Amino acid sequence: MLSLEEATARILSRFHPLEAEPVPLLEALGRVLAEDVYAAEDVPPFSNSSMDGYALRAADTRGAAFDHPVVLRIVADIAAGSSTTVEVLPGTAARINTGAPIPLGADAVVRFEDTSEARLSPEERRAPQRGEIAILVQVAPGANVRPAGEDIRRGQLVLARGTPQRPFEIGVLASLGRSRVSVIRKPRVGILATGDELVDLDQPLGPGQVRDSNEYSLAALVLRYGGIPVRLGIARDRAEEIRRKLEEGQRAGIDLYLTSAGVSVGAHDWMTEVLAQEGDLELWKVAIRPGKPLAFGNFRGVPLLGLPGNPVSAAVTFELFARPALLIMQGRSRWAKPTLEVILEEDLASDERTSFLRAVVSHRDGAYYARTTGPQGSHVLTSLSRANALVIVPAGARLRAGERAQAQMLDWPEEVDLPSSQPSASGAERRSG
Repeated sequence: MLSLEEATARILSRFHPLEAEPVPLLEALGRVLAEDVYAAEDVPPFSNSSMDGYALRAADTRGAAFDHPVVLRIVADIAAGSSTTVEVLPGTAARINTGAPIPLGADAVVRFEDTSEARLSPEERRAPQRGEIAILVQVAPGANVRPAGEDIRRGQLVLARGTPQRPFEIGVLASLGRSRVSVIRKPRVGILATGDELVDLDQPLGPGQVRDSNEYSLAALVLRYGGIPVRLGIARDRAEEIRRKLEEGQRAGIDLYLTSAGVSVGAHDWMTEVLAQEGDLELWKVAIRPGKPLAFGNFRGVPLLGLPGNPVSAAVTFELFARPALLIMQGRSRWAKPTLEVILEEDLASDERTSFLRAVVSHRDGAYYARTTGPQGSHVLTSLSRANALVIVPAGARLRAGERAQAQMLDWPEEVDLPSSQPSASGAERRSG
């Protein structure tokens, strides 16, 4: 059996980022930039006020105080979105709203609360002000002024190729006027379940049959990690049917095949034979539990990852091998899930393989605690639906309650993320999407 590290290195070495495509700005969310983005303009494009107040010359406020106000003549009322040709001369001030352009001659803004206008009612304040204003504080040049280009300078490299696009990067691109951007395209992933015992969701169960849950859980995982699932349905345990389904995927432009079952050494496991005839096959046993049987190769040049048939084994091996491959294809350079040191709430043991046990991680008293979600059989899919982590038990290890272990987080729920939270009967079971 290969170690987890060996299998991971050998599989992921075969994957590389896909080509770029231009997309509308919002469709870039969660994608990876395929271009360097330079600013074509300053942000903000002009000096503006960060406060509602009065634009003035800072020198005119020298010595101003609540018991010693400086009185200036009001020469304009400048609203956000307007332009002005007014010049603020010594002894004058312009009433100004947040975001409005700083008038010529002004180099500071005094907020309304620090002027005699603070005594006005809200209705009176909405009306344009005339006459004079008393300034009650001294300010320095630049006070409450946002200079042109303070955030971004024209010609500056703002976002580098390879940057994942979060909502904040989308906002930055919008501030630059970019309605489209070049990103790495999403991989198309063909999902094929194999087995004579499988039936689809809308079909009645016959003797010895089970629902095809793998096709749907794997499709959901592909969606979650940025891919486009292409469901190829169920292939019966016959080489010609498996080949026909894989050919359908080829015609659909598949970048990666994910299959479940048919990769072991049973008399009815035909996937390995098809791959041996139609491409390349590396059939491995990986020293992990669950998920020991694993196939990797290609079908007519398209990578294929053959996952085990048991639903938990399929999901865990997806997390360990398929998820990193998908992220690499999308241009991601970091794909490791967050791992925490946890205190075990029960005794755990592993055989000669590294075990990934489904567990709930919660935070209390300044530490993270983990307990398993019940029976750990590779067919018990509900043990994953109740989990937010996989506790890692090294091969041959016997760990006692109270000892520490590593837990790979599947989700990052609020009660784990917020140290102030406390577990409760229901809170420990909550999970984030």
